[in-house]
Amino acid sequence: MTQITHPTLARTLVPANNLTRDLLLIAGGAALVSLLAQVEVPLKPVPLTLQTLGVLLVGAALGWKRAFAALALYLAAGAAGLPVFAGGSGSLARILGPSGGYLLSYPLAAALVGFLVERFALDRRFLGTALAMLAGSVVIYALGLPWLGMVTGLSGKALLNAGLIPFIIGDLLKLGLAALLLPAAWTLTGKR
Repeated sequence: MTQITHPTLARTLVPANNLTRDLLLIAGGAALVSLLAQVEVPLKPVPLTLQTLGVLLVGAALGWKRAFAALALYLAAGAAGLPVFAGGSGSLARILGPSGGYLLSYPLAAALVGFLVERFALDRRFLGTALAMLAGSVVIYALGLPWLGMVTGLSGKALLNAGLIPFIIGDLLKLGLAALLLPAAWTLTGKR
């Protein structure tokens, strides 16, 4: 059985298939997430940023392999001390801290979104994009919340109040924005 793979936005816009293109897309994806991480509302213990919007957009635009690599590069840069995380921070301690589970989920969330886009072309329409982004968001919370609980000792309602509830409205807005941006980008390519 042959698996159907739909072209990603990046492959459509930059069709040349070579290592240089892939490395530039991966670096660009990591840079985009780094920039969006700096748009921050400093909540404690986990800040609210546009970082997750970048993670989900990179997943959809690059496809699962390049998106995973881009977010792995992002994490490696942060672990090495580059100021790519929220608030211009970067350190291994940040990855091991309260927001570490969310950060570590990013390559997996981006890869899932990329897989859904490549397999089902979900990024061409609003509803499909929203569903792909929702799936990626579930991965982020599925890893982020337990990690937050482990690091802080929070559980139950206190954990949800610290690591989920303050972010729901913002995440829905980011999801809606992505669901508008991706189909619009496809429309501009003329290849939707």
